[in-house]
Amino acid sequence: MELITTVIALGGVARCTSLYAAGFSKYRIALAVAAGELVRVRRVWVATPDADPFLVAAARDGVVLTCVTQARRLGLWVLSDPVPHVAAKPHAGGIRVTKAHVHWAAPLLPRHPNALVDPMENVLALVAACVPFEQALAVWESALRRHTVERGALERLPLGGRARRLLTLANPFADSGLESFVLPRLRWLDLPIVPQAWIAGHRVDFLIGQRLVLQIDGGHHVGAQREADIAHDAELMLLGYHVIRVGYRDVVENWPRVQDLIQRAVAQGLHLAR
Repeated sequence: MELITTVIALGGVARCTSLYAAGFSKYRIALAVAAGELVRVRRVWVATPDADPFLVAAARDGVVLTCVTQARRLGLWVLSDPVPHVAAKPHAGGIRVTKAHVHWAAPLLPRHPNALVDPMENVLALVAACVPFEQALAVWESALRRHTVERGALERLPLGGRARRLLTLANPFADSGLESFVLPRLRWLDLPIVPQAWIAGHRVDFLIGQRLVLQIDGGHHVGAQREADIAHDAELMLLGYHVIRVGYRDVVENWPRVQDLIQRAVAQGLHLAR
């Protein structure tokens, strides 16, 4: 296999020892660097010129991508990721990372010396300890929903108390990260709350009691999707349901308004079958 093809297969950034093991000499690697086919990131790392800048930075700084940064890279639901989150070996020396959040905790799963990204189990454990509980729950539920990790495998790990609680509460059927915020916030109502209930040929985000429907619009609720949502709302109301529809910003930034709407609806008995 050609050198450049091998580096690409390794993610675009490779430790030189991996390339030696694949049969490439120091001289061959040096020729590729001199020709501009590879870039020397660090003495023992090389990369293709168009390699993922996050991976290049991790190799340069001697860290791995983890927590919310790696969760977002894997397509999980992350509310905010203002700075990169990376991990280093506990008590590691020579780590000089600026403009990043460095995690020093011992990992659940050992990290291979050639790894530039954390395994999913380590990612979730650090998310549990790092971000607010609701945001962490959204990430955990997203991981379970996408089958990037199995609940049984997590249960067998020595999780901390907060991570163990997240695993207990995580619902793999939540349709979006926003829904992960809602259920814990409404448990105090002491009413049956069914996420992803199937009513009139479609799923609704939450059925509260018998007749109160809470729908949460994400960024994709536009155009044809919006028209379909409106039509379904009308059908639900004709069947005797009361629909409360809110948006992303309502849940994330203005929850008291949403809670007030739900409280008033419950007080008026709109959650009950008539």
